[in-house]
Amino acid sequence: MKFIKSALAAAALAAFMAPASASFTLDFEGVGDLAAINEFYNGGTDSKGNSGTNYNVSFAPGGALGVIDSDKGGSFNGDAYSPKTAMIFLTSAAVLNYAAGFDTGFSFQYATPNTAGKVSVYSGLDATGTLLGSIDLPINGPGVGPGGIYSNWSVGALGFAGTAMSIDFSGTANYIAYDDVTFGSVTPGVPEPSTYAMLALGLAGVGFVARRRKAA
Repeated sequence: MKFIKSALAAAALAAFMAPASASFTLDFEGVGDLAAINEFYNGGTDSKGNSGTNYNVSFAPGGALGVIDSDKGGSFNGDAYSPKTAMIFLTSAAVLNYAAGFDTGFSFQYATPNTAGKVSVYSGLDATGTLLGSIDLPINGPGVGPGGIYSNWSVGALGFAGTAMSIDFSGTANYIAYDDVTFGSVTPGVPEPSTYAMLALGLAGVGFVARRRKAA
């Protein structure tokens, strides 16, 4: 019986840990205003010395910038989708690398007042290897009111077969803002159903152990 309890506890722990490895979201909070994101999500810092969670995600040097809402003390002419910080690209060095690889799909929120764009996913690092799929980003129009022109957000999502290691945002420099970039899910900020299933299994295991202890 002790072995069964230990096995269930281990399964529950694995299930609770699953969301971090199965699906995660970059919301860019903590990146400095107009700071190059650089290694902020890769155990390092942005260009202003700020560090975030280490997801082993690396950005091309100087390519991607964090921007904070102007009404919150930053320079962004819009409202970020989640709290106050979004991501933009000011150069063609618009590639994100995730060497560990991810599958299922990815998704994000985007705002593009007047320029259409495209985002592509590749099996290799630095936009090399096999093209696994692309997302066209149609213009969703400027926001109105005090939020600024970058305050009208839409979902970009792509499901694909295979394992991806890089995402190429080139062609959108200085025109499109991004937020809640999510790996392993076609819904921004939301884990895939399989992640929920594993979490439920973990909770069920905890409940079983608790009931057995009570009965004993």
